[in-house]
Amino acid sequence: MKKWARLLYQPGIPLYGDTRITGSKEHIGVSRKAASEGIVLLKNNGTLPLSMDKKVALIGKASVDYVKGGGGSGDVFCKYIHSLYDGLRAKDIAVYEPLVRFYKDEIQKQYKEGLAPGMTREVKIPDDLLEGAKSFTDTAIVVLNRFSGEGWDRSSIECNNEYNPWPSETSMPKISGQIFPDGDFYLTSEEKEMVETACAGFDKVIVVLNIGGIIDLRWAKENPKIDSVLFIGQGGMEGGDAAADVLFGIVNPSGRLSDTFAGTLEDYPSTEKFHESFDYVDYNEDIYVGYRYFETIPGADKKVVYPFGFGLSYTSFETKVVDAVSFDGEIVFTVKATNTGNVPGKEVVQLYYGAPQGLLGKPSKALGDFEKTRNLLPGESQLLTLKVSEYEMSSYDDLGKISDAAYVLEKGTYKFYVGSNVRDARKTEFEYENPADKVIVQLSHKAAPVSLKERMLSDGTYEKLPLGDDRDINECIFEKMEPGTEEALLPAQKSLPIRSLINPYKEGAKSFDEVAEGKATLDEFVGQLSDDELIDLVGGQPNVGVSNTFSFGNMPEYGVPSAGTADGPAGLRISPETGIVTTAFPCATTIACTWNKEIAEEIGFAGGEEVKENNLAVWLTPAINIHRNPMCGRNFEYYSEDPYLTGKMAASLVCGIQRNHIGASVKHFACNNKETNRKHADSRVSERALREIYLKAFEIIVKEAQPYTIMSSYNALNGYRASENTDLLTGILRDEWHFDGIVTSDWWTRAEHYKEVNAGNDLKMGNGFPDRLRKAMDAGALSRDVLETSAKRILSIILKFD
Repeated sequence: MKKWARLLYQPGIPLYGDTRITGSKEHIGVSRKAASEGIVLLKNNGTLPLSMDKKVALIGKASVDYVKGGGGSGDVFCKYIHSLYDGLRAKDIAVYEPLVRFYKDEIQKQYKEGLAPGMTREVKIPDDLLEGAKSFTDTAIVVLNRFSGEGWDRSSIECNNEYNPWPSETSMPKISGQIFPDGDFYLTSEEKEMVETACAGFDKVIVVLNIGGIIDLRWAKENPKIDSVLFIGQGGMEGGDAAADVLFGIVNPSGRLSDTFAGTLEDYPSTEKFHESFDYVDYNEDIYVGYRYFETIPGADKKVVYPFGFGLSYTSFETKVVDAVSFDGEIVFTVKATNTGNVPGKEVVQLYYGAPQGLLGKPSKALGDFEKTRNLLPGESQLLTLKVSEYEMSSYDDLGKISDAAYVLEKGTYKFYVGSNVRDARKTEFEYENPADKVIVQLSHKAAPVSLKERMLSDGTYEKLPLGDDRDINECIFEKMEPGTEEALLPAQKSLPIRSLINPYKEGAKSFDEVAEGKATLDEFVGQLSDDELIDLVGGQPNVGVSNTFSFGNMPEYGVPSAGTADGPAGLRISPETGIVTTAFPCATTIACTWNKEIAEEIGFAGGEEVKENNLAVWLTPAINIHRNPMCGRNFEYYSEDPYLTGKMAASLVCGIQRNHIGASVKHFACNNKETNRKHADSRVSERALREIYLKAFEIIVKEAQPYTIMSSYNALNGYRASENTDLLTGILRDEWHFDGIVTSDWWTRAEHYKEVNAGNDLKMGNGFPDRLRKAMDAGALSRDVLETSAKRILSIILKFD
């Protein structure tokens, strides 16, 4: 097939042979395998696994009201969705059917009211059905679910401070407030009654959690009448089958938590000011996010219900450090993992380091590396290599306490811990002695705050931060558009002069084919374009084929194809009216809970195949913002509270995607950790926390996977909109990390197009604003050189597509 044929002609042919791979059995198998490995066994007194002849009663509407993933751009349209009930019936497990029929009828009523899976009300079990279930079995499986989505946080708080082009759209915060009056972090009164009913009526009670984020689990852990707890996450289209596999021992659970589960929302230090203002968010907890807070700050450890990295198995493991060496700025551990139990299983070996407190203050432990074993038979061992570098262990000095604007390895003893979670990791005999303070990388200040007044220290106290002049995120050399009027605009259709099939390109022009064939340079090609053509190139283009998130390129008079984009961190998102169904993979948090980089790459490759087969060029995934607080409505779409786990898993996903010669778009750069008023809220964060926590995963991915594109975020960062932030997009991303791809805006930002281009945001989506760019050029606020730079980046990526 000719280069760009899929982009130029949109052929509806399979990627390989005669059978389409999109939504195929093979890809659904990848989804199910990932869902199985992402399931975390939180509690088990020996009840699990169940025997295949065990009769069960399903308690809770979530047994049929299954949530495959979150809403918004992370949703996927697939052929079918299997609930836990579906998964049990596929194995011919005896289930008390009258109760299932009751739940199905009740849920269908709520769906007709406009409610969505996971945003439905729990219903009381009729007495006759309860008695029937008790007579049928002594084992109840209690199922709970939760749903969240793009554009709102897990609360009833809603911001309506700008023009809304979607006045009839359902208010999810309003529905959330009605169904979860105490917030969906906690059980509702109906759910509490359901759990109590199950515990009172059945000898064995198993809890299954179909949730994409953190909830209060004190009631499950502390109740002796609850025998087992299984966190199945949001496992994609066959998540119910995967859960059934684990419940009945067909698959041994090997997932580990990618977050710390605490008892109350207030236990997370970021909660106090999460909704303090619609206009800003102060990241006062600084680097002490997730387990870095709970394992470091005095007294915080008592708030933990389940620690970061935690997960049980149906077998047991022993890990032993057999060697540790320091060489050329890197510490390398060889660890032997042995299955000491009676059934096959996989172990996740986690390496943590503890840096000396010094002048900068540090978390007591931080994840340094991890590896997952293969499926080990009883008695079988595997040697794993885990590494941590001096750079990884260094701290960013943003106040000049040791060396200003530098990553510093402070003098002292560096300790190392190996184990199965952050709490149980045992200290190794090996220690690394650093005799003197050492500058690892000297940088310069970038994206520093001016309005963050204080930040947390490792003893729980706060230090004052220097303040600066307030910044106006709406500053513009001419009148700003009314906020909201940019929303959902369509890219303009091109008006081209009549052309000839014999000479299809602009007369006298060098074609893009000539660049691809090495007959012309990219500089020569871009140099021939007019200012107006460059302006058009840096804005989104109309949809092509099955695309519904628009395209870029689209210069037929020069032979530049229109490269379509597609949503979907949990799978390729194509509008259902096309008739195309794709594979719904587990949500990102569940993928992170696998702690399996190979599976992440497998998902990336499979998803990338579907993108390419449908003649699209860029998949808008992965989303890698940090789980700063459980309330963030988009946490299901993100991986973890830990930047290293996030970065390594997502880098594997990107590598898998781009093996197809299509692009990944890593998002949202940066600090998109709250959805409420997301297009205006200023994330106010120290430069140290920014670099060590919120940018670190992006840095890992850029350096290890070379993504084709990075997507800037909606929010402002320390007084500048992220897509207009030169320090972020040019200073850090390009100058420090040497990123050479496209930076694209998120769709319909409230940022000014000329400021975005000047900052290094090459492409404005879903559409550009040519008139405003020309106006900026006329005013001397935008130069042709800057436009040419962005144009070359855009065209360079299109050259990578095949």
